[in-house]
Amino acid sequence: MAANRRPTLADVAREVGVSAKTVSRVLNEDGPASAKTREQVLAAVAKLGFQPNLMARNIRVGGPDTTVGLVIPDLGNPFFGAVARSIEDTVRDRGLTLLMGSSADDPDRERALTDKFLARRVSVLMVVPSVGADHSHLKSQRTAGLPVVFLDRPGVGLSTDSVVSSNRAGAQDGVAHLIAHGHRRIGFVGDLPTRLYTRRERLAGYRAALEEAGIPYDRSLVIDAHDQHGASAATSRLLGLADPPTALFAGNNIVALGIITELARSKRKDVAVIAFDDVELAEALEPGLTVVAQNPEEIGRTAATTALARLDGDRSRARTVTVPTRLIVRGSGEQPAPVR
Repeated sequence: MAANRRPTLADVAREVGVSAKTVSRVLNEDGPASAKTREQVLAAVAKLGFQPNLMARNIRVGGPDTTVGLVIPDLGNPFFGAVARSIEDTVRDRGLTLLMGSSADDPDRERALTDKFLARRVSVLMVVPSVGADHSHLKSQRTAGLPVVFLDRPGVGLSTDSVVSSNRAGAQDGVAHLIAHGHRRIGFVGDLPTRLYTRRERLAGYRAALEEAGIPYDRSLVIDAHDQHGASAATSRLLGLADPPTALFAGNNIVALGIITELARSKRKDVAVIAFDDVELAEALEPGLTVVAQNPEEIGRTAATTALARLDGDRSRARTVTVPTRLIVRGSGEQPAPVR
């Protein structure tokens, strides 16, 4: 079998020395087969990395389906929605259809989804990796020619293409902007879990900006939350410190909404805020929300064009593409630090 071709039913049959019909009977459990034959077929399936083609009635025998499988953590997050739309727009011109599922940042659920996509023999697999996931199980598919692209975060256990944002540099720019407006007590409200790649990179950017300005890192100013309610509570705790922050850096758009809600509830207009990720209606707030904006459309487009190039025969080494962020000034991050 050629190294750049995905295994077919015929390959399994050839490996065992039986007919393709026998292999089909074993896999579909729809006909007689001895225990020995069944054992040999299943061993060959595992060895070759063969995935049964659930869409075989709609496509040519042994060929891939005309779909792209995308696994994201949260269907409700606007960032991932924008990424998915961009991917869909890009692959549609090639006659491919996007299939999408949510892992809820659970590695077991992510694995189950990828297995289902592989069973459909998708033409491309794209994954936003869950914390704790191991992607070595995709090696045989990757070796057989399936384009696999990681989005937003790098994967683990598999050398393949990745498309990420400039998380560290973007966070450093945002915190440096707050420092330039006189702030030295800057709170960081990050995402959970703390091992999350984007959270770690953005915290590293926060710390780099402090270090560059000669401001000591204060662990009491760093807190985490995974949803809007948690971010509101985290903001309340930070503002209740004996020496509270005069500015807050939100680790993502969901956290930013929690911070804004708490500041409005407590009628605090003296705290500067910058968010990583843009927020819908950010310009309608008073003041408008200053953000370090990612470019989800470019992330999706880059991931899709990379995958399509692989489909077209690109066999160059796996690469990571970093999509730049940009600081959008709207007013909340320009609130000056109070005179002490």
